[in-house]
This record gives sequence, C-alpha cells and structure tokens, in this order.
Amino acid sequence: MVFFSNQFADVVEWDEFRDDMIFYKWANKEVKKGSRLIIRPGQDAIFLNNGKIEGIFEDDGEYDIESEIVPFLSTLKGFRFGFNSGMRVEVLFVNTKEFTVRWGTQNPINIPAPGMPGGMPIRANGTFQFKVNDYISLIDKIAGVRTSYVVEDVKIRITAVLDQLLMKWIPKEGKDMFNLQANASDIAKGIQDDLDMQVMDDGFKITGFQIMSFNYPKEIQDMINKNASHGMVGDISRYQQMSVADAMGKSSGSNTASDMAGMMMGMNIAKEMMDDQKDSGKESAGSGSGSGSGKGPNFCPNCGEKVSGAKFCPNCGEKLT
Repeated sequence: MVFFSNQFADVVEWDEFRDDMIFYKWANKEVKKGSRLIIRPGQDAIFLNNGKIEGIFEDDGEYDIESEIVPFLSTLKGFRFGFNSGMRVEVLFVNTKEFTVRWGTQNPINIPAPGMPGGMPIRANGTFQFKVNDYISLIDKIAGVRTSYVVEDVKIRITAVLDQLLMKWIPKEGKDMFNLQANASDIAKGIQDDLDMQVMDDGFKITGFQIMSFNYPKEIQDMINKNASHGMVGDISRYQQMSVADAMGKSSGSNTASDMAGMMMGMNIAKEMMDDQKDSGKESAGSGSGSGSGKGPNFCPNCGEKVSGAKFCPNCGEKLT
C-alpha cells in the first residue's frame, strides 16, 4: 500500500506559476482517491486524455477530483478509484489574463517615399496585447507538443513579421510621411488585423496594437523640427530674430562651419530688416516736410505769445521759421 501511495499525487496544481507563462502542462502522473485540484485566480484547468479535451474548469478554488471533477469528464465519467488504482491524468493550466508586450524595430525599415529612391529609413516602437481565446487550437498547434509556453515565444513570432506589416501599412495609411504619428492609429489598426490572422490558428487573439513613436534619421528629424518652428512662429520678423539668437547660441558651443554660416545668415537678415526700417522712416519724414504750407506757427514756442504766422515773436524776438 505504501508502495502505491508513493506513485500517486495528492494535489494537481500549477505550482511554478509565472506571470509571463501562457500555459503549463501538469506532469502525467496518477492521482489517487482523495486527490485535490487547485485552480488559482486567472487560471483555467483543462483535463486531457490522449490529447483530447475531457473537461474545462474555469472557476478558481479547490476541488475533490473524485467527486467534483471526474463526474464531468467526457469519457471518464464512470471511472472509480480502486484500493490500489489511480487515474493517470494530464492537466493543462492556462493563464487567462491579457498579456502586454513591448515591441521595437531592431533595424531601420525603408518605407517608399516620393523623391527618395531608396526609401525613408524609419524605426518604430510600441506595445501590443494578446490572450488565449481558443483552447482547441492551442492544444492542436502548441500545447500538444510542449509542456509550457511563455510570452517571449509569442513576441518572437510577432516581431518576425512586424517589419513587413509596417512596410505594408505605413504607405497605405501614412498620408504625411513627415508626420506619421498623426496617422499612427490607422496604421496600428491595419497591423492589428493582420497580426490577428497570423496567430489565430494557434489559439491566440491580438486584442490591441499601439505605435508609440516613429523615429526618423537625424537629418530628417532636424528638418521636421525646423519646419514645425516655422509654423509655430507666425510673425516672420520674430522668426528672424529667433534665428539670430539660435545661431549665436549654437556658435558659442561649437566652431563648425555650419554654425557660423547660420549665425551670419541670421545677422544679415537682421541688418536688412534694420535698413528697411530706416529707409521707411526717411521716406515718411520726407513726405511730411514736403506737404507743409511754409507758414510759421500761430504761437511762440519760447514764450507762448500769439504771433499769427509771423517770422519773429513780437514779445521775445524768437525766430519762428
């Protein structure tokens, strides 16, 4: 009796649970009379017989296998534990939560762009979510030959096709190649649908896909930033002043030719503005002097005596013209 009892398991449970593990297959051991099944929150327990589903138990808790589990198994309903006999079972524990995975392109992907024969090299990163939604497909394609499966396995599967999907959906939904973030939601939706088709046969569902950012080459990003600053500064004269300050700030920390050229360009623009303002002032002054009548003032600016247009003040002798 002791010999047989040592061959049997008292508890069937996922005793090495990990947050990143998608499923775990309990070792193919015999359970004896009085054995218990423990299902923790966020787990489903699937009893298998020769790779076929016998029963699925979704409510967490502790169950007596003989009285609460066996009566619900498809082909083992009539099984009775004998004195020295146990039941050999295979139990697949499935993590039912939604998994969130970070992704990122390892190398730039060349996206077709007007005027760029080789395409525009772009990197991208974000997250996606998935969960198990079809136990039959999961068992047929993966769990039937593996004892466990982790999130990293799914991530490898997804990233293997992600570059091609980005190349497909960015040109299709990216209406402005220099502001892809504005259409990130539409691009992500197309990719999510395609990824869902990729993993559906394995029993998974892609429940979400997000693009956090697109990263351009430095030269293109600098151009984008410059164009954005043009749009933010509505007054061209203020933009010219900002250009001068920006160029001077750069030159203080660097002696490169490009920085000096930028500073000189800004200073020349500022000089042209000042010259234009001076010329405008001269024209205004000339126009004002030419339009006068040539008559003297009505009151003396020195003593205030009324002079009625005379050339000299009759009170103090001040010259008035």
